Amino acid sequence: MKLLAFLAMAFLLTDNALAEAPKRIVSIGGANTEILYGLKVEDRLVGSDTTSYYPKAAQQTPKVGYMRALSAEGILSLKPDLVILAEQSGPPPVLAQLEQVGVKMLKIEEAHSIADVKANINLIAKTLDVLDQAKPVLEKIDKDVALLEKTIEQNPISPSLMYILQAGGGAPLAAGEQTAADHIIKLSGAKNAVLGYDGYKPLTPESAVKMKPDYILVSRHGQGGSSGVKQFKNAPGVHLTRAAQEGRVIEMDMLFLLGFGPRTAEAALKLRSLYSGQQS
Repeated sequence: MKLLAFLAMAFLLTDNALAEAPKRIVSIGGANTEILYGLKVEDRLVGSDTTSYYPKAAQQTPKVGYMRALSAEGILSLKPDLVILAEQSGPPPVLAQLEQVGVKMLKIEEAHSIADVKANINLIAKTLDVLDQAKPVLEKIDKDVALLEKTIEQNPISPSLMYILQAGGGAPLAAGEQTAADHIIKLSGAKNAVLGYDGYKPLTPESAVKMKPDYILVSRHGQGGSSGVKQFKNAPGVHLTRAAQEGRVIEMDMLFLLGFGPRTAEAALKLRSLYSGQQS
């Protein structure tokens, strides 16, 4: 109780503090951290979560844990005047404790489109009073989107892709509709081979063969991480697909591919270049 009382006194924000642009930010979510660097306000960043590994400088910021398993003590020790939270941040009791002691929090909704990405950039920029610094970030996105649209128009192929996620040591999961993988696949101009359900479901040999993907899409975790491409290619059922047999397995960095941050249009362009260059 004494600790809680002390924290309440130490971190309770006054009305004047709320009116000032935040100077000590803890960022939760790789996309949010990318936005901060894009806005050139990384000097205000005092901490981030473990999904924040791009740009490389973000790896040097004090880490407060994984976004879904945060620690109130770890965050409060950094004395933030703002915590920017990805929608999936948690657990809820930790967020409730932060709110209880008066820490200002800004929750950023999960982006599913380029419009969502731009809205999140504008929201963060407005909160930090740096709207002018958002302009070049948004212009870069618009440029990438225009190039993507031109690329699709010039070569309108639309193969089917199946994104597979290896969750820990469990069975591979296939990304259905209304997932980040589904959105980036469609943004690139391709089709999601996984239909009939939303979210992720375990991939069975029967379903892998039935889906008949032209390409298998996997992601590596972090800088220098591994996706286990060989493992996916040789998994029961997957090895029977045309994609595996012909070596049509595409690997990309997870944050780049699924983060839906400032580089999303660039990621869609990169994804398209990988399968359009292999398309027969």
